[in-house]
Amino acid sequence: MSTIATLVVGRDGSTTKDATSRNISSSADRASFLNRRRQVDVIIIGGNTARSEPYSRTPVPLIICSRSSINPVVENEKSELWNCSPDEAIDKARKVFGENILIEGGYSMISELLDANLLDGLELSVTPETGGEGFIDWKELIARFDSYEITEDEGTFFYHAIKKQK
Repeated sequence: MSTIATLVVGRDGSTTKDATSRNISSSADRASFLNRRRQVDVIIIGGNTARSEPYSRTPVPLIICSRSSINPVVENEKSELWNCSPDEAIDKARKVFGENILIEGGYSMISELLDANLLDGLELSVTPETGGEGFIDWKELIARFDSYEITEDEGTFFYHAIKKQK
């Protein structure tokens, strides 16, 4: 059983540039991100992420946690809109799809799940990009985990953080 969150930030802590994370990503981050997606049973995102990021195709089912009644990625035949909290979505997704869950929501969703002790790990990519918006303190985020390892590829630093078993 594993619930892992993934997040990309620029070196300055920006989470988006021109309203999308794609513009702060790097080729090394994209390769790691796409590989990680193929190894899970389901992806969970929030409504804001669904509306601002490209989710028209995913290799596994996509759950959108939103208060809206309109699926923002209706073109993705694997997407489902669930009107529930992220913690409820994790519980239901385990029962419906399997134990390996990837959270691709934003910082607020990740923080909420950390507060509820529902994340086993975080895959954080820190790219050389700067000058975006939506700044977070990614060092504080990493500090909320029990341990982490760092690797580097083409100037992107990958933090593989884990929580101790519950």
